[in-house]
Amino acid sequence: MNAEVRSDKSDESDQPKPLQPHPPSAAAPKRPFAWQPLTPKGIATLARATFGRVLVVQFVFALVAAAMVIWFLDRDWFPVITEAIKQMPENGEIHSGRLNWNGDSPTSVSENRFLALTVDLKHEGQARSPAHVAVELGERDVKIFSLLGYLEGRYPPRWWLGVNRTEATPWWGAWAPPILGIVAILVIVSLLLCWAIQATLYAGPARLAVFFANRDMSLAASWRLCGAALMPGCVFLTAAIFVYGLGFLDLVQLGAAVAAHLVVGWVYIWLSIRKLPLHSDAAAAKNPFVPAARSGP
Repeated sequence: MNAEVRSDKSDESDQPKPLQPHPPSAAAPKRPFAWQPLTPKGIATLARATFGRVLVVQFVFALVAAAMVIWFLDRDWFPVITEAIKQMPENGEIHSGRLNWNGDSPTSVSENRFLALTVDLKHEGQARSPAHVAVELGERDVKIFSLLGYLEGRYPPRWWLGVNRTEATPWWGAWAPPILGIVAILVIVSLLLCWAIQATLYAGPARLAVFFANRDMSLAASWRLCGAALMPGCVFLTAAIFVYGLGFLDLVQLGAAVAAHLVVGWVYIWLSIRKLPLHSDAAAAKNPFVPAARSGP
């Protein structure tokens, strides 16, 4: 009898026990999905994203800005250069630091309201243009005139360049597209570097503003917020370049837009800080002027 009881107990112990459900563990909080920096709430969300996400967003906006610069050059500057090449004489060159020009001087080779190309061997000032940027070729140097004055540079003594229709036409036809590509790369790299420097300079003051606003944000998140808050200013300046390229803005107004886009960045930094969550201590603090709720009847 005892052996039968023992065998029954051993059989029961050999049977598999049903699995007991485990209590659900608390899932790790997910980062909010951040993709657009055009609203204060979107910028505040990007502040809690990763550095990689902010850099990707900046790259997209830099790409759009570079495309706008390429559009402007191809529409408003390159046609002037193409027409100037057509007006060049059959013979001419820059050799041993000197321009050998077989055409009229002084003369305006080609121009529009944005760019002017002139030849004035003695820089007598008789071929000056009201264009926003004027390039004047002299016998020994070149001068570039614009709103803020002019730059002057002498021809390199070991430099040779064919300044004639025969040689310049195929050279320009071959190099115009690569020049646009190089300009696009320079614009993208320059913008990313400028934004990184600006975000680094702005992160400290922004972190101080966060402290006084009782918001919750680390110094690294402050850098991300500042880097994202620069994008609305980029959109503003890109739109200004588009309007300028259409001829509705002059150079002074474009310069004002360049200054204004910096102000746009600071405005968005402050508005985005207001969209950040309150600091835990500030959220838990009770208002001393509000009486506590009574419990019970």
